[in-house]
Order: sequence, then structure tokens, then C-alpha cells
Amino acid sequence: MIPGNLFIQGANFGVNSRDKRLLFESLWRFFLTLFLERGNYLIRIENLVKVYENGFKAVDDVSLNIQKKEIFGIIGLSGAGKSSLIRCINRLEEATSGKIFVEDKCINDFSEKELREYRKDVSMIFQSFNLFYQKNVFDNIAFPLKVNGWKKADIKERVLKLLKYVNLEDKIYSYPSNLSGGQKQRVAIARALATDPKILLCDEATSALDPKSTKSILELLQKIRNELDLTIVLITHQMEVVKDICDRAAVMDSGKIVEEDMVLELFTSPKSNITRSLIENIPVDVESYEVNRQKYSGIVLRLGFTKELSTMPILSSLIKETGVDISVISGNIDTVKDGKVGHLIIEVVKREDFPIVKSFLEGKRIIVEEVL
Repeated sequence: MIPGNLFIQGANFGVNSRDKRLLFESLWRFFLTLFLERGNYLIRIENLVKVYENGFKAVDDVSLNIQKKEIFGIIGLSGAGKSSLIRCINRLEEATSGKIFVEDKCINDFSEKELREYRKDVSMIFQSFNLFYQKNVFDNIAFPLKVNGWKKADIKERVLKLLKYVNLEDKIYSYPSNLSGGQKQRVAIARALATDPKILLCDEATSALDPKSTKSILELLQKIRNELDLTIVLITHQMEVVKDICDRAAVMDSGKIVEEDMVLELFTSPKSNITRSLIENIPVDVESYEVNRQKYSGIVLRLGFTKELSTMPILSSLIKETGVDISVISGNIDTVKDGKVGHLIIEVVKREDFPIVKSFLEGKRIIVEEVL
């Protein structure tokens, strides 16, 4: 139990004991976050801005905290600023303003020597694989080791170990042109792991792959995080990627972070239209998510619920117990990393019934959002 009772006993604010407990528990969680969890942040991004020479602002005042050993997703539509943001983390792009801290060191201030050392700890894989097509698999993986002055015998040992890890031992002397998309990405991942980094940046790493290859690469990334204790920052426009492996995610739109939360929370209680459109697999036009007001005279609600509630006859109980008229518009259930979540769009036919419906549903731990 949170030790708020130690404070409650001596406090008298003219409020009841329940309110006192809620107040002190909230304060206690705040200080836990401030003093304990902050120590787990491997990457801190503060008010980052990236403006290109043509005046385009790709990243607009972005602040993020990414914890050690988590898989953090950054999702958004094309042009949202995801790639520019992730490229600032390894300084392939220079930020216009703002700061990036890695292990509490400001990388914006690094000298050339410090930057070279830093990049040994930060590897990146790309949508297009970025392999050397004139080199075989062994030489592709060995390349960063040669650049860093490893001995020939040590390079061979390291490459063979990595090939075994990504299950490509039989492709050691193959050339990229003879590999499938999934195999090319495995080579790219092995090369990224060669210098034993702390951070792995993934720029649309599965966008060019078929569903089967995507699944195998995501499983490999989870294995890497779990066994090698890497922190993975993954950018994508594919919500199915986020829901399969990410612990937390941020949603970007027009250079800004519009929403950030645990993946389960993003799915059960999205706050922005762009997040809803990504979840509902609606086309790029975010406005298409919006319900046509002319079609519905009542109040339209979006309900979010978890796996435990998905099998309960909530709406049936609502109608029986309150006598209100409900119309179901659409719904679906998704599987996410931490379980299953469901969404339901309903219309409360008589607008005056809305308070009754809202009270009933929230009492059943259903997340209720008014759409219209």
C-alpha cells in the first residue's frame, strides 16, 4: 500500500478521509515519478525543433522520455516528422533547437571524437536495408567492426556469432541480391548489433516486408530487447507493428507529439483523431473518422474496453436496467501487446438519456468518449 496514511493521520484540510487519501496518493505517485522513474530514462528529448533550409519545420517542439530497455514506438502518417526526429537522436540530422540527452549527457554538445564514440552505442536499421550490394553477408556485418579497428580473428568470431543469432548461418557468403527481404533485414540487424550498441533505432524497418517476414522481424526485435537489454526506438506508420511489440508509443502529426501513452491505453482511450484513424484502419484522411452529423440525431459515443469486458453483455444490461434506446454503429476487437482491446461506436437515440448512459457505462469501467 502506498504510505499515504503516514501523512493523512496528521493532516486536516477540512476534507473527508477519502479525499485526503486520494490527494496524498496522487502526490506520492508524482514524487515516485520525479525521483525514481526519471533515473530509468535513457533518452530525454527536450523541446526539439528541426527546420530545414527550405523553411519546412519537420519537428515542432517535441519532448519525450524513453526508458531503458523498452520498445518505444513513434507512429504517424507520412510527413509527420518521425524520420527527422529519429535521425536527430543519432545526429544524422542536426537539431535547430532543443536538447537530446542520452544517459544524462547532452549529445548536441558532443565533439567529433565524442560523437564517434557515441555512435558505437547507437545503431540504426532502415526500410531499404542499406546493405552493400557488392559485399557478401559476412563483409556487410563485418564492416563496422573493420571501421572500428577490430582484429581479423575477433571480427570473424563476432560475425559468426551474430549470424547464428539472426539465424542466417547458411547465408554467410551470399550476396544481398540473392536474399529475401526478411533475410536482408536480418543482415542489417546483425550489422547494427556488431558493435554491441545500447540503442537500436528502427526507421520503418518492416514497411518493405510481407506479413510473414514482418512477424519474424518483430519477434527478432523482441528477442534482442529481452536478451541483449537494448532500448529500441521504432518509427512506423503501421499500427499493427506498434500494437504487437511496443511498450509505449507516441503519435506524431505535423511535427508535433499529439499523444503519448502505454500502447494498451492508446488503443482503449485514444485522444486524437489521428490516433483513432490509425487504430480503425481508416484511410489517410483523418476527417473520414468523423461521424456524419446529418445521419444521427442522438448523441454518438465511442466506447473503449479491455479483454475482460469484451465478453460481458454490457449493452444488453444497459438497455434492460435503464430502458434507454441504443443504436450500434460499428465495433471491433484488436489484439495488442498487453492483451485485447475493443471499440464500439453507439448512438444514444434520445439526447436526454446521455447522463444515464454515461454513468452506467463508466460504472462498468467502460471508457466513454462523446463523438457527436
